[in-house]
Amino acid sequence: MNTILPSHTSSLSRLNRMLAGKQYADSRFFILVDENTYNHCLVPVVSRVSRLQEAEFLEVPVGEECKDLAIAQQLWESLLESGADKNTVLVNLGGGCVSDLGGFVAAGFKRGINYINIPTTLIGMVDAAIGGKTAVNLGGSKNQVGFFYQPAITCIDPIFLNSLPDEELFNGVFEMLKTFLIGNPEQYKALVDMLLCGTLEVTADMIASCAEIKSAVVKADPKDQGIRHILNLGHTFGHAIESFSHQEGQQSLGHGMAVGVGLVCTLYLSVKKLGLAAEHLDRYRQVAAKLMRLPHYSLKDTEDILAFMRQDKKNAEGDIRCVLLQEIGAPVIDITVDENEIRDSLLKIN
Repeated sequence: MNTILPSHTSSLSRLNRMLAGKQYADSRFFILVDENTYNHCLVPVVSRVSRLQEAEFLEVPVGEECKDLAIAQQLWESLLESGADKNTVLVNLGGGCVSDLGGFVAAGFKRGINYINIPTTLIGMVDAAIGGKTAVNLGGSKNQVGFFYQPAITCIDPIFLNSLPDEELFNGVFEMLKTFLIGNPEQYKALVDMLLCGTLEVTADMIASCAEIKSAVVKADPKDQGIRHILNLGHTFGHAIESFSHQEGQQSLGHGMAVGVGLVCTLYLSVKKLGLAAEHLDRYRQVAAKLMRLPHYSLKDTEDILAFMRQDKKNAEGDIRCVLLQEIGAPVIDITVDENEIRDSLLKIN
């Protein structure tokens, strides 16, 4: 896997040079987009990457709605009808939902074709487009069917951030906070201090640092059998909170914001179970409250969230397991948490 990180040279220009090489001389390209990336991101890409100017386009709905087996089947049929073969390259131009779906489609088509991720959201650049986890949703639960299948190239170019609304940027910031919590205490403190001062300037260096941390963890554990579990900090809660939030009458949350709420619960349990200093929970809660309206859950709500958490892929032997922190930069994987502890943390978000 090649990851093109942001630097003083345009990432898209470096991608252009790579695609002009012998490896892709006989390749045919398809670009997977949603309505947003078709309208806002396609022109910057094809104007800078000449091999993509003759690509065919495949469009899917915006957001989690696209991560569906029926849509994956439609894409496989479209590729088949268009004469796509083993030399076909699928270019996923979009956020985490597009890269999740596109990677899944690439992994399944003809037992695997090459794909390229060009993330257009902050959350895609720092997390979703890196690592080779591909998935669609099933039965209302996140990422229940998927493959480990690495992209041939991930091209991270901050040029797309200019088109993002604040809420979408904040989704990415929460994933940045998670990454620095597990891997870089100094950058975590710097980002928290910045946010508490009411400013937000996402730099290319910050994005590159997040991508490097995740890439190093993935390289050490590509099939998610051990140390890679640390990347799920906040996600056991976050995935369940996200699924719950999409139910009728609830405050709908994007993935990053749901993880942000999940991190409150995770840090709360880290204080209770592993002795993390309470000041870290207090400061994080202040940051989260600046970026979003933290939800208030009733006891009934906690039961519904628990039902989603019981379906988490990291559970084992009937136990719900989480990643917790002993201190910033020192995650501990596979900590069993009982259901009363989960209820308590959900009720103590605010």
